[in-house]
Amino acid sequence: MRNATIRQLQIFSVAASHLSFARAAESLHLTHAAISLQIKQLEEVCGTLLFERIGKRVFLTEAGEILLEHARQILQSLKDADEALLALKGLQGGRIAVAVVSTAEYFAPGLLAQFRQTHADVRIRLLIDNRDTVYRLLASNEVDLAIMGRPPPALDATAVAFAPHPLVIVAGVDHPLARRPNLTVADLANEMLIVREAGSGTRSAMEEFFQERSTKPCIGMEMGSNEAIKQAVVAGLGISFLSQHTLGLELSAGRLSILKVEGTPVMRRWHIVRHKSKHLTPALAAFWDFVLEFAPAYLCKLV
Repeated sequence: MRNATIRQLQIFSVAASHLSFARAAESLHLTHAAISLQIKQLEEVCGTLLFERIGKRVFLTEAGEILLEHARQILQSLKDADEALLALKGLQGGRIAVAVVSTAEYFAPGLLAQFRQTHADVRIRLLIDNRDTVYRLLASNEVDLAIMGRPPPALDATAVAFAPHPLVIVAGVDHPLARRPNLTVADLANEMLIVREAGSGTRSAMEEFFQERSTKPCIGMEMGSNEAIKQAVVAGLGISFLSQHTLGLELSAGRLSILKVEGTPVMRRWHIVRHKSKHLTPALAAFWDFVLEFAPAYLCKLV
């Protein structure tokens, strides 16, 4: 392993996390051929296969799983060393990798912009995906922290709630239910629901809401984007269950209406989450404290 390069370990770690050379290439802005070549060269150094292909899927071999554990430790040690040297030099900068669930993309850039006003030399990498992927990024130490709804119980994490998160049922402004002052879940029985994909925190909250009321929703469409869902609802294709923090523009423009359904809004909490073993660099500690102090008032303006 002494002949393995840091770049090879970086590429291997990303490819192993995605279990896809194509997604690794996209993530690292490399070609598929470049990823394959680096993995092949690393396998030659190791003297064994690190991946195996079964049908159309890629899996880690036993050797690959062992190497992945050590590769992540090596890459994290290098990152920690970099941050420690920056601190030793008295520099105020640093790097932070932040993952947010897709619903939080409506306020996360604004938070980052406010943070950069006082920490302009901190470099921030922002990743946006659904809850399942954000959990995987945290568990594999590919990001320093995450902003999400309910933190994953299986992760050994430090999670702090910092703001309320209301979820509501919406319809187009011309929908018949939009003019009714009081609705029950039974009134929604014949309405077509447009929902987020499985693995989304919004989808989980929606399923829990209907399950608690012993009602099976009529799901007509599934979409992986809040924006697509909102446009579908505006077009009259159905109603939806969404975070109120995603609705600012459509509500102010009079294109969507929040239905007055009994039991809504469903109140959740936004959390900032990091792995318990995560080393708090000065930059990471500053961002963590900033979110806890500034975000509550910032999010109140969005509802």
